[in-house]
Amino acid sequence: MFLRIKKNFYGASALLIIILGLPTFAVAGAKIKIDDTRWFSVGLGLQSSIAVTEDGADDGTSSATNFGFDFIRLYTAAKVHKNITLEFNTEHQGSNSSGSLNTDQSIRVLDAVAKFSVAGFDFWTGRFLPPSDRSNLDGPYFLNAYQFPIAQAYPALHNGRDNGVTIMKEYNGGQFKWSYGLFEGRTVSTNADTNPDQEDNFLHAARATINFWDPEPGYYTTSSYYGAKDVLALAFVYQYEEDGAGTGTTDNLRGDFNAWNIDFLMEKKIQNGAVVNLEGAFYNYDSDDKADTTITQGQSYLLLGSYLMPNSIGWGKLQPYVRQQHFVRETNSDGGRWRTEGGVNYIIDGHNAKINATYYVDKNGTGANELGTFLMGFQFQL
Repeated sequence: MFLRIKKNFYGASALLIIILGLPTFAVAGAKIKIDDTRWFSVGLGLQSSIAVTEDGADDGTSSATNFGFDFIRLYTAAKVHKNITLEFNTEHQGSNSSGSLNTDQSIRVLDAVAKFSVAGFDFWTGRFLPPSDRSNLDGPYFLNAYQFPIAQAYPALHNGRDNGVTIMKEYNGGQFKWSYGLFEGRTVSTNADTNPDQEDNFLHAARATINFWDPEPGYYTTSSYYGAKDVLALAFVYQYEEDGAGTGTTDNLRGDFNAWNIDFLMEKKIQNGAVVNLEGAFYNYDSDDKADTTITQGQSYLLLGSYLMPNSIGWGKLQPYVRQQHFVRETNSDGGRWRTEGGVNYIIDGHNAKINATYYVDKNGTGANELGTFLMGFQFQL
């Protein structure tokens, strides 16, 4: 089994070495200017991967090789007034299952939001990412690793999104910023059980961020600036919904949902031109001690460190990294989940074009076997 993974690793590494020797290129987006105020923009994002997992085949002893079409997204935005912007994004999420060929053709609405700027405040309404942790506000395309962290478990309608409204404000260009929103939260469409929230309560979500070095303007985030900024950021997040947890409508089956997290990011360009990055987060999820198939009660953390090398090789620069994650589940006695990974990002054009090679070991439960996976991920967007 290990020999098979090793063979696939060497093959993928050879592909990466060939890529490193190719000439450089750049990626740019498309924006149509209508007049001095109004404009329309369009973009595209793709993630695709190859993964080899030991003992992952159906027989339980052979390695499984999966070619994954992970995401493709179409981004559109329009400035319709000096104080009003519209954003509409769609997503097609791939599937390797022959039993889901019909759903594999479906395209979902990812974001549909109107953004208003009034008296120094920004108001958003529609479907979008609620105030939450940095990883969620990064989305899959602006992380410092290829896969979304297992430590993040905020409930959502789809891929972190929910329907609602948010008010936000930033100071000194993003040195300090906060956001607060009201969202649909628990509904029949987001709950595999009987919906415990029969009173249609709001999900409250808030985030506050302070930047001690360079400011980070804007609502959305990134986990690496690749040397464009020196960042030392600390944030606190809180979410709450009355009767937002449980499997039924009686008091013994329903409870309140509470969750909070702290996340930080430190990124510094050092004297030789390299970039050092440290990122971490701690999460606490509380389902009021009620069983729930959608929410996992417990605590989790993630730690990531990376080093962007100063010299270019072929198209871009190498960025080795390590990441550790642990999720302690309180609602059962399986001991939680661990994942340890190490890999290298090949940064061609920031988050617009990069290739990832990772090996990680995952253990899901105390009695579970440790499974090793080698993954190559490809990300391109404009």
